Amino acid sequence: MIMQTRTSGNPQAAPANGASGALPRGMRVFERGWLSANNVLLVDGDDTVLIDSGYLSHAAQTVALVESALQGRPLRRLINTHLHSDHCGGNAALQRRWQPQTWIPAGDADAVVRWDTDALTYGPTGQQCERFTSDALLHDGQALRLGGLDWQVIAAPGHDPHAVMLYAPEAGTLISGDALWQNGFGVIFPELEGESGFAEQQAVLERIATLDVRLVIPGHGAVFTDVAEALERAAGRLAYLRADPKRNALHAMRVLLKFKLLEQRQMRRDAMLAWMESATLIETVRTGALGGISRPALLDDVMAALVRAGAARLEQDLLLNQD
Repeated sequence: MIMQTRTSGNPQAAPANGASGALPRGMRVFERGWLSANNVLLVDGDDTVLIDSGYLSHAAQTVALVESALQGRPLRRLINTHLHSDHCGGNAALQRRWQPQTWIPAGDADAVVRWDTDALTYGPTGQQCERFTSDALLHDGQALRLGGLDWQVIAAPGHDPHAVMLYAPEAGTLISGDALWQNGFGVIFPELEGESGFAEQQAVLERIATLDVRLVIPGHGAVFTDVAEALERAAGRLAYLRADPKRNALHAMRVLLKFKLLEQRQMRRDAMLAWMESATLIETVRTGALGGISRPALLDDVMAALVRAGAARLEQDLLLNQD
């Protein structure tokens, strides 16, 4: 579901004004529902760029949105802030439609060439992504010209070890992916498998604080300008998770089940248990960070949390998504 489309208006004429919350000239943001990451379209004459492409189940919708916005232009470049399934699930469909030059974080290059679905997390999380190819790599400190603006590539490990952000100093605009949302950030996945992620996420927040950012386009949720307040909220959230890593593990289990429910819309208990067993990351967390809790007990805990939060509704053994 598309929640909102935000645009600077005429991509050739609207002024940049990050301080007031207006998007830079030539930029359009498709704010998506939580199953698909936001898409950012930049247009400067024949230079057309899309950043992130949503989830596989919305791929046709993503192509239609981009096609409508481009008004007959081809899509020249496709950039991914990171390769979680909700950020690159439309890549293959966009490649079939326009053959854009596709840029991915350098750390994922080998896994994409081999199409290692375990390394790319699709198998372990029980999610889907159609195979795509890449043409160029994104490195920390790299400079790119996109949509008539100069952008800096900034490494953003924490949520994903290979993730990047894009920062345009002139416009004071940060495309943050899942490193910073208005009220938090993405699950710190490396910590779920015993790798460092909390420290990296803190370093990313500190790096953002050194930049002159006046407008943030997050991977999920609305574009926002209260950057200092968002950083403060994120720092508090990170401190809460670091104080007891089990909190991050339980949060991740709720997020993964909610994501699956967004995809399926409703699931019966036996189907959820089978999915949990097949998703090796869930098994790793269940038997590790969560102390070997039984699969049915974990499912009960996670379902109850989603129902309490208003994110799901339970009817006997059927769990239904609540938007």
